Amino acid sequence: MRVFYYLELALRSFRRNRVLTALMVLAIALGIGTSMTTLTVLYILAGDPLPGKSDRTFYVQLDAEGKENYQPGGEPNVQLTRADAEALLRARRADAQAMMTGGEGAIQPSEAGREPFHVDVRYTSADFFSMFDVPFARGAGWTEREDEARARVAVISKQLAEKLFAGSDAVGRTIRLDQHELVVSGVLDAWRPTPHFYDLFTGAYEQAEQVFLPFSTSRDLDLERMGNIDCWGEQSMTPTALVAPCAWIQFWVQFEHRDQAAAYRDFLVHYSEQQHESGRFVRPPNVRLRNVMEWLDEGKVVPSDVRLQTWLAFAFLAVCLLNTVGLLLAKFLRRSQEIGVRRALGASRRAIFVQFLVEAGSVGLVGGVLGLGLAWLGLWAVRQQPQDYASLAALDPSMLAVTFVLAVASSCAAGLLPAWRAAHVTPALQLKSQ
Repeated sequence: MRVFYYLELALRSFRRNRVLTALMVLAIALGIGTSMTTLTVLYILAGDPLPGKSDRTFYVQLDAEGKENYQPGGEPNVQLTRADAEALLRARRADAQAMMTGGEGAIQPSEAGREPFHVDVRYTSADFFSMFDVPFARGAGWTEREDEARARVAVISKQLAEKLFAGSDAVGRTIRLDQHELVVSGVLDAWRPTPHFYDLFTGAYEQAEQVFLPFSTSRDLDLERMGNIDCWGEQSMTPTALVAPCAWIQFWVQFEHRDQAAAYRDFLVHYSEQQHESGRFVRPPNVRLRNVMEWLDEGKVVPSDVRLQTWLAFAFLAVCLLNTVGLLLAKFLRRSQEIGVRRALGASRRAIFVQFLVEAGSVGLVGGVLGLGLAWLGLWAVRQQPQDYASLAALDPSMLAVTFVLAVASSCAAGLLPAWRAAHVTPALQLKSQ
């Protein structure tokens, strides 16, 4: 095939001009390695953590605060009070809903002599697992009836199950959390949503919790919570009490069709009006209902320096490509006599153009291989940084494919002008000069 013939010509050209070829490969590799390192980090941090559902899964905000610092139309509190969250949960106006907060506790292994250890805990409601597509290795979550009954049940991570039960089936077994016994109803499979979108207040890129149990049970047992809490007015009760004027609970709803969100927003406005009329809300209705990606944008989850680094890396790639254009021009035009001979023997301008474009693409392919190694090294360097997202920096198959596509496309783009110039070399002048 003609393409293989052009590749053979490119290989011969590389051997004749090794230094120039090495400079072009290095320029492409540096640009690709730098840009793919930053692009991979951005891809990981800005990805959709709930594909297929993120546009119909919404975060709820209500304005239950006092009159202090009130600004009409301002952003309401980013969390709900316990009274409002439980009221919305009972109303069940969405296809699925989950209230939640973060916590922590000490696990006491059953074997004598083993020291207790702390784990992160999620206090939530029954729909959590189906809403967020949480995978189970064994068993399942609890039911709404168990929520209402404040059942002593828990779902644990696969890692915790292996640590406590040495690989045996943990479903139906008992764990001890802060001296309270809980029956394991399910064991999760490997699961780490990135970012930790359902609760940004305990860390945007934290790992998933190791223990999940009903919110109602956590309050019945007075388990320790963690995360942000915002209180207002005079405090005469525990901040986590049912009627305390404190916002500390996240509330999510999900619909079968995203168009249903408009009706739910109307319900939230009507609920706020009722609370305002009763005197419980002192501010007029002010609600927000954002889907997953809107919520992540509002929370500015992706660090601004990561976006800036990505732009700078692609600017550096552009500089590398400009250098490659100059090197390709110098290399191709030095072969003007060769081009003139080929044209005189019947080669068309199109054939010359394709030949040199294939040569430019070959430079990009080799540069992509080297750039992949540089990207891997760059991601290793990112993993050494003291950032909460550092451990996530790794190339996946999709970014691996992007690396080679970007390398070849970039080098071909850089080779368009040099190849066009080479194709328009006048053969008569080159033959006369020989």
